[in-house]
Amino acid sequence: MYPSKNIIENAVNSKDHKTLVAAVKAAGLVETLQGAGPFTVLAPTDAAFAKLPKGTVENLVKPENKEMLTKILTYHVLAGKYNAKEIWAAVKAGNGMSRMKTVQGEELTFWTKGKNLYVKDAKGNSAKVTIADVNQSNGVIHVIDTVLMP
Repeated sequence: MYPSKNIIENAVNSKDHKTLVAAVKAAGLVETLQGAGPFTVLAPTDAAFAKLPKGTVENLVKPENKEMLTKILTYHVLAGKYNAKEIWAAVKAGNGMSRMKTVQGEELTFWTKGKNLYVKDAKGNSAKVTIADVNQSNGVIHVIDTVLMP
């Protein structure tokens, strides 16, 4: 991934984010994520999508499920550019957790354990940030190991 390229340009070339790219295209969010931003994207890997129940992804990318898919994808996006150091500082200031509002409108909860940064969704599922601070021309990507659900 190249810091001079935007979130979509880089994601399209990532071998670990084919499912995410297909979902973003199906939801019609390509133009948005190519915009000026800045955005912080929590990007689930293909392996993260594979952990969902069988048939979930195939069902979500159907045209009739575009609204639900959009809701899930925008739940992985924060308005603004937040690097890992800033998120860690917010967690520390929040006595072990920090809530941040997503573009979708609901909150995610960030927390730490040891040297690892985690994010918890509205359903109580946690994702580990496996690669932090992948800078983009219009924001930053943090790679996560689990798909978050609003």
